[in-house]
Amino acid sequence: MKLVGIAAALGAALLAASVPAAAQERASGEGKVSIGVTAGTLGVGPEIGYRASETVGVRANGGFLGVDHDFTSGGIEYNGHAKLSSVGAIVDLYPFGGGFRISGGVRYNGNEGRVRATPNGPTRIGSLIFTPQQIGTITGRAEVREFAPQLMLGYGGSMRKGLSFNIEAGALFQGAVRIRDFTSNGSLATDQTLAGTTYRNELAKQRQELQDKANDYPIYPILQVGLKYRF
Repeated sequence: MKLVGIAAALGAALLAASVPAAAQERASGEGKVSIGVTAGTLGVGPEIGYRASETVGVRANGGFLGVDHDFTSGGIEYNGHAKLSSVGAIVDLYPFGGGFRISGGVRYNGNEGRVRATPNGPTRIGSLIFTPQQIGTITGRAEVREFAPQLMLGYGGSMRKGLSFNIEAGALFQGAVRIRDFTSNGSLATDQTLAGTTYRNELAKQRQELQDKANDYPIYPILQVGLKYRF
């Protein structure tokens, strides 16, 4: 709900600023207001823009998508699910007055992920081997920084009214994914003996191995394509 509210506020502000300009431009072949859809590594969502002049514009957009991804880490096969959910406010600079643009902005980042693994045989956790009964099902949660700057290069089309295509590539500087709530529900998960303590210590090592891999990727790639109508 918080993301929806932010997106609605950004859209309303852009619309309020653009209505007078749109009325002035109706008689010409140029339009300053655009509404469209964008899709790519940030997800799929709406986009509204206002190009104040040939060289400057602003946009607000959202990206939403669910993605499943299986991977292996430390010999354990994980089922992963990521939920992409973000909204962004962007300033576009068109240095040559055409379609090429340099863009920067900030995103409210609600992206999150979950991992799950259920070993079906003896499995190494940390540096020791445990049985499926001792391990049970391993679950974990992944989160990223709530606000993140973004920088992009792209093509946004001209100011001509009508349908147009746009594309951009860049980076979202969200920092490394943080692994949280990494637990299991097997017989040793809450065991208060030395065996249980040893298992939980090894599980913490397993979580750290996942975290170390995540630390190698502090930048999330952006590649978006879109279709918009300018009026």
